[in-house]
Amino acid sequence: MKFLDQCKIYIRSGDGGGGAVSFRREKFIEYGGPDGGDGGRGGDVWIEAVDGLNTLIDYRYQQHFKAQTGTHGMGRNRHGAAGADVVLKVPVGTEVLEDDKETLIADLDHAGMRVKLLSGGNGGWGNDRFKGPVNQAPRHANPGQPGEEKAIWLRLKLIADVGLVGLPNAGKSTFLAAVSAATPKIADYPFTTLTPNLGVVDLSTNERFVLADVPGLIEGASEGAGLGVRFLGHLERTAALIHLVDATQDDPVEAWRTIRGELEAYGEGLGDKPELLALNKVDALTPEDRAEKAALLEAAAGVKPALISGVSGEGVRELLRAAFQRVRARDAGPQDEDGEPLIDKDRGEGPWRP
Repeated sequence: MKFLDQCKIYIRSGDGGGGAVSFRREKFIEYGGPDGGDGGRGGDVWIEAVDGLNTLIDYRYQQHFKAQTGTHGMGRNRHGAAGADVVLKVPVGTEVLEDDKETLIADLDHAGMRVKLLSGGNGGWGNDRFKGPVNQAPRHANPGQPGEEKAIWLRLKLIADVGLVGLPNAGKSTFLAAVSAATPKIADYPFTTLTPNLGVVDLSTNERFVLADVPGLIEGASEGAGLGVRFLGHLERTAALIHLVDATQDDPVEAWRTIRGELEAYGEGLGDKPELLALNKVDALTPEDRAEKAALLEAAAGVKPALISGVSGEGVRELLRAAFQRVRARDAGPQDEDGEPLIDKDRGEGPWRP
């Protein structure tokens, strides 16, 4: 299935049905009079986040969505039926934006979340509504109100706990395939991943998180070079980033600086996220080369990098447990210096504990 993470669609709510002009004419009935019914309400446009979807490809082939018009009123005071709603089903993590691609309408960050985008027009009144002592035989009714319409953008940001970043061919896809059941493309020749991939890391019964691999960045990505930073939005919801640096290249420090520069240029808090630095492919180095490149990287980054190999599995489990600690710290909420959850002073309570 083709991956699509942003698209533009056009939506329109239904028009209200028109009211009816009708008069009662029945044999042996002494009094007649107006009996036109009201028109039905037009359908609304809703958007709903559902499980089981991970792409917006359904909106690649259909971009126009219109709710049903309400049924017109009829004689004998019969009101028209309301028009059917339109429900747009999207993956969890989808953002709805105005046509300017900046104004946020809704952020569907959990399954089952449902938001009304447009309301249908009200149905018009029939002539029965206008009868009175002075005007006993009104011959007019209201038309239904028109619906609303607009163009919106849908932008998907995958729900992941930890993100993988690095230059192309840093071993991110190999790492993802080694630690999860995901099956990204892996080959023995240089290439870059073109679409994000998700995998579930299952360390134990109670240690599980979602890992996201996005296409590799190159220098100048923030200015549109290569695939640019289009897919970095999928990392905005993560608790931490695993930064893989290829240990077999000549200058791992420059590789680290390149990615850090692109993350900070992108903004949206990616540059401030906790980073777990890892020197990958160390199985291809001698012990002396390992120590030398690890020391250079530590001097530049200020933290000691983990020495790992996605092929042999060396150091991988320890790195994943460190990443899970970041996820658990985020889920626990704000904490004090001792690691205890902060209490909400206004409400006089803290997080629930068993």
